[in-house]
Amino acid sequence: MRGSSHLAIGLITGVAVAGLVPGVPFSVAGIALAGFSSLAPDLDHPGSRLSKRLGFAQNYVRWAFVVAALLLAAYTHFQLPIGPDRRMGFTAALAFGLIGAAMQGDSTRKLALMFTGLCTVVAGLYTGFLWLSMLGCFVAVAPFTSHRSWTHTIWAAGLWTYIGHLANQTLGWHGVALFAGGGYVSHLLADTLTKAGVKWFMPLLDYSFKIPLIRTGSASGNMLEVAICVGYGLLVLGLVVGKIGF
Repeated sequence: MRGSSHLAIGLITGVAVAGLVPGVPFSVAGIALAGFSSLAPDLDHPGSRLSKRLGFAQNYVRWAFVVAALLLAAYTHFQLPIGPDRRMGFTAALAFGLIGAAMQGDSTRKLALMFTGLCTVVAGLYTGFLWLSMLGCFVAVAPFTSHRSWTHTIWAAGLWTYIGHLANQTLGWHGVALFAGGGYVSHLLADTLTKAGVKWFMPLLDYSFKIPLIRTGSASGNMLEVAICVGYGLLVLGLVVGKIGF
């Protein structure tokens, strides 16, 4: 399913959580969190919306390697005496330069996401927010997995919900776990409607659960996605309005 459809379904799920779950205040931030969470499983895909946004540094990764190579070469030339250490220094500088020059496309994206994730881990350690460090670990690791593998499992959804639970305890913002978990699970449910399906219980069960209604990318599939989003939105709107009593 397309990223725009996942986002729409995630936002609608956020409205459902905010408007229907007792004790959860109606929150624009919570709805936005559900939308964000609905895109998280596709961090394993190079073309996903969230992958591109969080990998904002990917255009600079190649240059970072080249600059590191130049700095290491300069340090080796001016600081190290002639001998094994000097040869090793120039060899390492050459390796960094070649890696930077060879990086293309997806490899750069993965490194950028890893860098973003590791920075988030450090921020979590500095502030004492365990949930922030766990979020950073997720962002750093997910791009190195194959598409629709471990990020598209019930275990990943549980982990994401637990991160929301920890954030809820730290921030005192009631409903974080529900917004986060609801948005994440909405992605898996939506992908279950595609012909590829979802391996919910991998690696315990290597079976793709699917109701093959949608062929992603096809004209008919796109129209069906729009219909599902509209129908789901109208259903949630009707339930919320009915609860309010208008």
